[in-house]
Amino acid sequence: MTTNKSPLEQKLWKNWLENKDNEAANELIENYMYLVTFHVERVSSHLPSNVNKDDLKSFGLMGLFDALNKFEHNRNLKFDTYASFRIRGAIIDGLRKEDWLPRSIREKTKRIEKVSQELEQSYQRIPTADEIAAKLEIPVHEVEELVKDSLFANILSIEEKPKDNSAEHKEGIGYTIPDESSISPDDHMLQTEIKQELTESIKLLNENEQMVVSLFYHQELTLTEIGQVLELTTSRISQIHRKAIFKLKNTINKMQSTQ
Repeated sequence: MTTNKSPLEQKLWKNWLENKDNEAANELIENYMYLVTFHVERVSSHLPSNVNKDDLKSFGLMGLFDALNKFEHNRNLKFDTYASFRIRGAIIDGLRKEDWLPRSIREKTKRIEKVSQELEQSYQRIPTADEIAAKLEIPVHEVEELVKDSLFANILSIEEKPKDNSAEHKEGIGYTIPDESSISPDDHMLQTEIKQELTESIKLLNENEQMVVSLFYHQELTLTEIGQVLELTTSRISQIHRKAIFKLKNTINKMQSTQ
């Protein structure tokens, strides 16, 4: 039933699975709270400061409790892995329902996109954040932050939960969309080219930006943990992350449009 778990954890799982003991459930939730904290930190790093972390924590706790109720111990899957899927899925669901991106930010991102397109036509190249900021007469960091927010909003839209509520459609990063047909050769080639383009774009980032992107998206460290690794403040890591995402925004937009 359980492997690589302490005697206390095994006892708690036994009490929960066999007796549905609420005290055991509460202790198990406390034991796995670090997963909620981890995903709250990861998701919140993409969000504007108006989003309350306590709300994200509440969403995550609901995901953890859902995982506790639905986890099948006879399957060859670690609870930590399964719970992470549910926790992140619950946070994303909660954000989507709350419509966390304020209208004012949506309007500003539209202005940035409009100016960006105008400058690109004028310069015959992708404009920098400094150029967009100068045109709009706003701080550079605000342009970078708004672009990051809008990109994450698009990702939330892409990760929409399937309409079909059947049980077999509820796995993955919260949920899995069934593969009704194989990807076409053309689509496969396009996705491969875009991934290669993203790889090349990452190589153009400076050393710190490459390191932050790698540690955040590949190693899945939080911004605070990355700061400890690089011996920089969390706010500095956030700034580096924001600048890196701005530089990669065109490739990321292409990736999103192929989903």
